[in-house]
Amino acid sequence: MPPLPDAAAVADLLARATDGDRAALARLLSWVERGGDGAREVARAAFPKAGGAHTVGITGAPGAGKSTLTNALCGQVRAAGEQVAVLAIDPSSPFTGGAILGDRVRMGDHTLDEGVFIRSMATRGHLGGLSLATPEAARVLDAVGYRWVVVETVGVGQVEVDIAGAADTTVVVVNPGWGDAVQANKAGLMEIADLFVINKADRVGTAETRRDLESMLALGAGHGTEGWQPPAIVETVATTGDGVADLWAAVQEHRDRSVASGERDRRRSDRARTELREVVEAWVREQAAAKCAGDAWDGAVAQVLNGTADPWAAAAALLRDQD
Repeated sequence: MPPLPDAAAVADLLARATDGDRAALARLLSWVERGGDGAREVARAAFPKAGGAHTVGITGAPGAGKSTLTNALCGQVRAAGEQVAVLAIDPSSPFTGGAILGDRVRMGDHTLDEGVFIRSMATRGHLGGLSLATPEAARVLDAVGYRWVVVETVGVGQVEVDIAGAADTTVVVVNPGWGDAVQANKAGLMEIADLFVINKADRVGTAETRRDLESMLALGAGHGTEGWQPPAIVETVATTGDGVADLWAAVQEHRDRSVASGERDRRRSDRARTELREVVEAWVREQAAAKCAGDAWDGAVAQVLNGTADPWAAAAALLRDQD
């Protein structure tokens, strides 16, 4: 691993990344993924420069076509003359710990486009895992000038739902087929969605899926920005681009309404509280892990085993020991 960056080195990388140096940006994001002191130095430098980007979370069941849809949505953003960055949250490789990069394969249309930056992310060793690494990476992209940041998750586990739901606009992707809406509700997607997309809408079952979603929304299963109803559900065929312009228009409309109503600021305030709490909790877990090792730990275990101290007394003694 290269030496830890100091404040001057990080400032230089940020300046170069802002000027379009993609290698410098990639290096900053690598530090964020690795975690530790390097990630904290990058976070400190990026934080004052961020705040201008609008983040779009895209989530849904595996196989829903999220990566292909993200690829097509990037095309719409670029056609509007704007730059976009994508964080593709991949599962970690069991061999390297890195991202599997499946999303990168499906977003190949933009490989040579200087206005699109795509980064696959895996947990690696980050303090707090993806739940903390992702917002820090998005903040770096924001700090270097990207005004649209798309966070695409691999599936609908709790971590993925939490990450996508922390965006300014959350897009939930389902496919035609009986049970999609029910499964979306069970996975918690109805609660986080601002926009719904029925992708692969050229298949049988689209009308039924739309009806299911509309019925659940009518019962109050979804949520929305004040004054914003979760949408007339957008139908797309990402492989052909059909309906993607409608999705892009809906994303922009949600952004404009959430800004005007103050909802985006309220969400960001809630996210700041959540992120700070997660940082504190993760740091405490890290300190606790350090306490549960070494001679003092072995001695405490021995005391519990031989009956000279109960677990609570032994733990209290460990926590009192600040050495």
